[in-house]
Amino acid sequence: MKLTVVGCSGSFPGPDSPCSCYLLEADGVRILVDLGNGALGALQRHATLGSIDAVLLSHLHADHCLDLACYFVARKYCPAGELPRLAVYGPADTHERIARAYDVEGAIDNGRMAEVFDFRTVVTGTFEVGPFRITADRMPHPVESYAFRIEAGGRSLVYSGDTGVSDDLVRISRGADLLLCEASFEHGREDLPHVHLNGRQAGEHAERAGVGRLLLTHIPPWTSRERNLDDARKTFTGAVDLALPDASHTV
Repeated sequence: MKLTVVGCSGSFPGPDSPCSCYLLEADGVRILVDLGNGALGALQRHATLGSIDAVLLSHLHADHCLDLACYFVARKYCPAGELPRLAVYGPADTHERIARAYDVEGAIDNGRMAEVFDFRTVVTGTFEVGPFRITADRMPHPVESYAFRIEAGGRSLVYSGDTGVSDDLVRISRGADLLLCEASFEHGREDLPHVHLNGRQAGEHAERAGVGRLLLTHIPPWTSRERNLDDARKTFTGAVDLALPDASHTV
């Protein structure tokens, strides 16, 4: 699998990165994991808007889903012709959330959004998209939020989504080649264990799960990337790096 970090800023876009969006490629199939605000523009440095085969949304906070409303415009009104209907996997109310964000009058009732997106509800369990085998599990967060274990070609990547401290994250990450883990908080500054992780906690989860590599993401502009990286290295004995915009990784 090839992972490209389209956006990795937490909570709101930073000066050098849009919000959460990750491009995964395997066997000619391209999927997006989250599509937060600002990400659609940056995506076009790495893929054409018509080349995406599916979108996975971990949850419906704006920094993880809002650019799907812009993507509706790009696919619906493309001058070369409307793009094919695109599968979108997300929580049960994804259709309503995106329609309201775009403010389409009657969008839910008249199905305009559904003309462009094939909304499919994510629940705890496993499904397949092309060569990707995807396992979803609920994580602790103020809204319905999922982590995804994504496997293809004998390799595995886990994306934490937004999560607090979670034994379930350890379980779904067990033995993964790469854990793409949020580290929104700073150790000693914020203490909301059911909302987000800090760098130290991300490292602890990775160590308990025995993952191959840890990639820290979803760090807000007001939080030190270097501090969280240093904290994660204190608790995880494997390789730790920062997710950086436009960087690619082979899994």
